[in-house]
Amino acid sequence: MSEVSVKIDGKEVKIEEGGVVLEAARKAGIRIPTLCQDDRLEAYGACRVCTVEVEMRGRTSLVASCCYPVEPGLVVRTRSERVDRIRRTLIELMLARAPDSPALLELAKEYGADKDRFEKVPSFCILCGLCVRYCAEVKKANAIGFIERGVSREVAFVPEIASKECWSCRECFSLCPTEYLQAAFVLTEALSSPSLPFEPKSE
Repeated sequence: MSEVSVKIDGKEVKIEEGGVVLEAARKAGIRIPTLCQDDRLEAYGACRVCTVEVEMRGRTSLVASCCYPVEPGLVVRTRSERVDRIRRTLIELMLARAPDSPALLELAKEYGADKDRFEKVPSFCILCGLCVRYCAEVKKANAIGFIERGVSREVAFVPEIASKECWSCRECFSLCPTEYLQAAFVLTEALSSPSLPFEPKSE
């Protein structure tokens, strides 16, 4: 497969054709934050924290680096006033849903985000979709999925499947950037099997 040459933060990077900006940045040793990306899963672009500025043929736009394909002559800026402002706002919005998430608090410190900027909402899920996609794409179990739409959208276990599949798995727990999954699983387990006490999976 042929290679494509792109410029990221002033560095010339060659990457195989068909790759995406995030891969090229990592190859160059340039860090771009992500919350919904996992190498085992198809790119999803849910959290948008990986947003970067790209320039091609004189036109500049903001894109999700985990999904945007590289092309010859592409110029990428991973940090700029515009990029940082967008990341900061996204982090603040997610902190309204998950104010105690270690991953979000670390990003908030890096980007100067105000965790109290937006009114808190009754959720600890930032809808990154990692658990849903991992269960579907890797485990092929489909024990968890999205419910509702718009501002009411959440993830939830399917009790009938979770009570059979999740008890010996729980692999999605470590993927969750807010630790919401463990609480949700405890609730599902209590509803579907009230006589079975939950014990956290040992490391």
